[in-house]
Amino acid sequence: MASAASSVVSGPPVLVAGGGIGGLAAALALVRQGFAVKVLEQAAEIGEIGAGIQLGPNAFHAFDALGVGPQARSRAVYTDCMVMHDAIDEHEVGRIPTGEAFRQRFGNPYAVIHRVDVHRSLLAGAQDSGRVEFLTATRAERIEQDADGVTVTDQHGASHRGVALIGADGVKSVVRQQFVGDAARVTGHVVYRAVVDRQDFPPDLQWNAASIWVGPHCHLVHYPLRGGEQYNVVVTFHSRQPEQWGVSEGSRDEVQSYFQGLCPRARQLIDLPRSWKRWATADREPIGQWTFGRVTLLGDAAHPTTQYMAQGACMALEDAVTLGQALRRHGNDWAQALALYQRSRVTRTARIVLSSREMGRLYHAKGLERLVRNALWQGRTPERFYDAMEWLYGWNASNCLAD
Repeated sequence: MASAASSVVSGPPVLVAGGGIGGLAAALALVRQGFAVKVLEQAAEIGEIGAGIQLGPNAFHAFDALGVGPQARSRAVYTDCMVMHDAIDEHEVGRIPTGEAFRQRFGNPYAVIHRVDVHRSLLAGAQDSGRVEFLTATRAERIEQDADGVTVTDQHGASHRGVALIGADGVKSVVRQQFVGDAARVTGHVVYRAVVDRQDFPPDLQWNAASIWVGPHCHLVHYPLRGGEQYNVVVTFHSRQPEQWGVSEGSRDEVQSYFQGLCPRARQLIDLPRSWKRWATADREPIGQWTFGRVTLLGDAAHPTTQYMAQGACMALEDAVTLGQALRRHGNDWAQALALYQRSRVTRTARIVLSSREMGRLYHAKGLERLVRNALWQGRTPERFYDAMEWLYGWNASNCLAD
């Protein structure tokens, strides 16, 4: 585990735009470097929306480095395996055990958890530090900087002064818009998410596993949450209509219309939820620069990705730890630290964005490509799966900085 906070740094706080998982993780990393932090959150309350997320060993390494490992572990569900089935014929495409051998290999477990519980763990850590100030209903609108710091003007015209600004304001980042100004890449893939109580979930699918059913132009995911009392259900399909990036209420009739031709065992998943949230997904092309003077990006603001690698939150946690480690290495010299942070993160996060696109293609394969996909992992041993995952799950706070 990383050492406790450094000595207190005097002067203005570090500004963090965004109070989600990335913003809170950044706040914790900065506090551990001795900084005071002011979080500017545009929502009326500090909180999270969403359902379940998956956490690889890299996420737990990050929690430990941020000092909230026990809190996160206490709220997670530890899976026995990751398993993929073909949604047409129920064929088991691949199974990756995530038990003791997996933990020994990567030094931490694989788990699933409610997104709110990740946020709650980070928020408690930030609040307990006594060094993080939260301003809600505060949206950054204009950013100016000079040699000594950054000034953020919010939507009310109020100014906030900080020694630096971390733009952790999500997929529609205002900070990124000002400094990069690039367009989103709307995928046309729509994700429906819901949480179902255990008594309403099919007994024959109550597996302690991160499970995916892959089909032509679609897939379905399910896994337990909160001690198995609930199950996360996620379904994804290629929309027939033009989409715009955003979240809305889902339509039961719409989601039902996209999953014809699947085996009954998989298809029953879409009959379960009483209500859905609908995400029209997008990512952005990876960029090689996300640091601009004393301003830098973090999490989805820096590298928004599709969900197919299950690494969005994990990458934000890694970013935060890496930022803190870069500041530590360079004695809180912002210019050197932000350059090292960026250099340490751009290639890895770009690999996640591009790999996620390719994983989506594999999941949604049809025809002959589906058969090729199903043959890819045939007979593969757990050790070979682990070798293929080393680049991803082998990350930790001691190896996160570029040479």
